[in-house]
Amino acid sequence: MMLDIVGSTQVWNNMNIQRIAAFVMDGRGGNPAGVVVAAQLPSEAEMLRIAHEVGYSETAFAARNADVWETRYFSPESEVPFCGHATIALGAALAGEHGDGTYELALRDGRISVDARIQDGRGYSVLRSPRTRSEAAPGDMIAQALWVFGYADGDLDRDLPVMLANGGSQHLIVPLRTRGLLARMSYDLDQGRVFMRRHGLVTVAFIWREAERVFHARNAFASGGVLEDPATGAAAAALAGMLRDHDLLSDGDLTIYQGEDMGRPSRIDVSFAGPAGSSVSVGGVSARI
Repeated sequence: MMLDIVGSTQVWNNMNIQRIAAFVMDGRGGNPAGVVVAAQLPSEAEMLRIAHEVGYSETAFAARNADVWETRYFSPESEVPFCGHATIALGAALAGEHGDGTYELALRDGRISVDARIQDGRGYSVLRSPRTRSEAAPGDMIAQALWVFGYADGDLDRDLPVMLANGGSQHLIVPLRTRGLLARMSYDLDQGRVFMRRHGLVTVAFIWREAERVFHARNAFASGGVLEDPATGAAAAALAGMLRDHDLLSDGDLTIYQGEDMGRPSRIDVSFAGPAGSSVSVGGVSARI
């Protein structure tokens, strides 16, 4: 029986494609994801075709294998090693079909878990990310990023470093010094795709720090054929890991607001503790589309 969390479904080659927005805020916005829960995973070519047909930044595919759910993520153009918002949406779909609980996910390159429950017709999921790692971004990469996105060196927030950060997938984290600079982020999709693929980046995440534990973000996702992501759980995990692992923020919680400039306001709840490199908890509300 489908609960209210699951919105309209589309049948594609005898598979139900669920459309769920993750990280919604105040009942609106969020990042749409496709979710396919099947008896067995389709072929890679078929998953790519389905993701292209769905047209969202990512579609998650899951199939049960004993006590673990084999899980893969595809954008309209390529496979993605890990996707936070699609995992949050998948957790809501699994809770809607199988009940509240913790679901173990076997990804292409490791294992994670997602705690999910249905409450008042909506899902709340918390994923435990893959291990985190980060390092300073090379100067030439920073210069290229600033050129592609139309920023200057003086636009950077000097209190935070520009870093390559990974919490399951690779992101370039670029801190900006004002909210206005974040709002004006724009770029050519083809140039962004070339830049991201050249450097093995899933997204370029521009951030502005409103308060010690409150960030606003915009994530360019040209590597997957999408101009911008409204909410990016994988980048949130990478950012939190970066802040913790480099002693820029102590253990605790932080809140990331994203999608506001796209008209899809989103909220990402993040919690983390030591040691350095350990997984990060990323949570949010899901709603049907």
